[in-house]
This record gives sequence, C-alpha cells and structure tokens, in this order.
Amino acid sequence: MDADSGLVLYAEEQDHPWHPASTTKLMTAYLVFEALKSGKIKLNDAVLQSERSIKEPPSKIGYPVGVGMSIELALQSLIIKSANDVAVSLAEKIGGTVEGFAARMNRKARLLGMNHTNYVNPNGLHHIDHVSTARDLAILTQALWRDFPEHRARFSRYYMNIGRRKLHSYNSLLRTYAGTDGMKTGFVCASGYNIVASASRNGRRLIAVVLGARSSARRSVRTAALLSYGFKYFDWKMLLGSKSKIPNLASLPLGGDEKAMPGNMRPIVCRPRRRVVKKSRRRTKKKRLRR
Repeated sequence: MDADSGLVLYAEEQDHPWHPASTTKLMTAYLVFEALKSGKIKLNDAVLQSERSIKEPPSKIGYPVGVGMSIELALQSLIIKSANDVAVSLAEKIGGTVEGFAARMNRKARLLGMNHTNYVNPNGLHHIDHVSTARDLAILTQALWRDFPEHRARFSRYYMNIGRRKLHSYNSLLRTYAGTDGMKTGFVCASGYNIVASASRNGRRLIAVVLGARSSARRSVRTAALLSYGFKYFDWKMLLGSKSKIPNLASLPLGGDEKAMPGNMRPIVCRPRRRVVKKSRRRTKKKRLRR
C-alpha cells in the first residue's frame, strides 16, 4: 500500500486473524511516542527492570531487577533488538501494569480502526487470544508515520550499541533492499515469520505486510517482491487514470476470512529436532577387537 494515501496495490487474506508476534511492538512504540508527546514521560527518564520483566524469554537485554535505562535506550532496544523484557518495563512505566497497558493498546487499536486486533501483552509473545491482521498492521504503520514523523528515523537503524555490545536488527531488508526504512519483524513458532516493512524511493513510500512465512529468508524475498511490484506499477496506474479504481484501506472489502481461527505454523517452522547420540570411539574399537 501507499503509505501516504493508503491506496492498496495488492492484498491477499488481508483480514485473516494471525498471531502478530513482535510486530506487536509497533503498538507499544506508538503508546510510548504518545506519552512522550503529551509530556507524561521524557526521553531521559529511567525505566527500571522488574521482577516480571526479567522473566521474559529472549530476545532480551537481560538487565537485573532494579537496573534502569533511559526511555531513549529502551526505545532502541524495543525497535532494534526487539527486547521482550524492555517491552514489559515500558508497559509498566506507562500503564502501571502489563494488563493496564494491554487495555490501552486495545483502546488505541479501536480508535485507529484496527477492528480485528486484540492485544494481551506488549511484546507479542504467544497467547491464543493475541491476534491481529495484515490490514490492521498496515493501519497501525500508516498511523505511526502520520502521527509521529519525529520518530521515523528510529525504525531505519540496523544496529544499536548498549555498553560494549553491538546489537543488530532482525530486519535484513534494512541492509539488502534499497530504500527500506522500517519497520518491525516478528516470530513465534505459532505465527511463523512476520514482517511489517516500509521503503521509500523517488519520493514515494510503500508499506508491505507479510505474515506466516516459513523462514526469515522467504519472508524477506516475499516482502521485497511486494515492494518492487508497488514501485514498478503504482505510477503507471496513476498515469492511466485508474486511481479511483484502487481501493484504500477503508474501502478494501473484507477478505471473507475475518472469523477464521489463526493458523499455527509450529509444526512447520519449529519441528522438534532429532537427538543425535554419538557413539564412543573407544567402545566401538573394543567391539571390533572382540570380533
């Protein structure tokens, strides 16, 4: 879709419920940006790790209980490193509790028109009721670009420094696809590999959403193909006067699968590995001698 106008160039299963995984952190970032804009918090305010935040599984920063970081560093950790522990710390800072913050996330989703989204936590770790759709994630991304232009550059950074560590983004398109300037990847076994990507060329910015890819490589290839299609054909469609025939996010018909159950990619992307038992060389040698 075109980021400015919302015109949708291609859509497939746009309303199929899906587990968003760490693309959830786009909404977490939205609410942090909103709190900064209102003056409730400042970039140099401290965010402390709590008993709850340190129990979150990776990806994480791993600070112990009571150790703090600035809102500035927390945002970098959230967007670039996709830190689950920091997402919880930010949620507790702004919403008081994770549950209180999740309620705010859902209220904001309704206000933005994300009608098929339900948030349970601020980081996207798997929960059966934590769902969104490709359409809703596109709505959220467009809102981020529109409402907080001062924070756009945060999504285009490929790495960050924290202490002596250099941490890289999981969004490989930031390195491999010219013009990519965001936004967020996501992965849990149930969801497969998700991404919300944005790219800009010749003054035009496009947004692509891919959910449920079988690998990070397939996710990148599919997303790059969508973006390349958009950049190649959008201007031709405008030139031929067919703009009125291109639906925007609001007029795009429902996909017909909005009441379906989210898929489960676990059997495909997280198959249990066979345990390989290595035989002892000494034992094998003794057996040969006995023979």
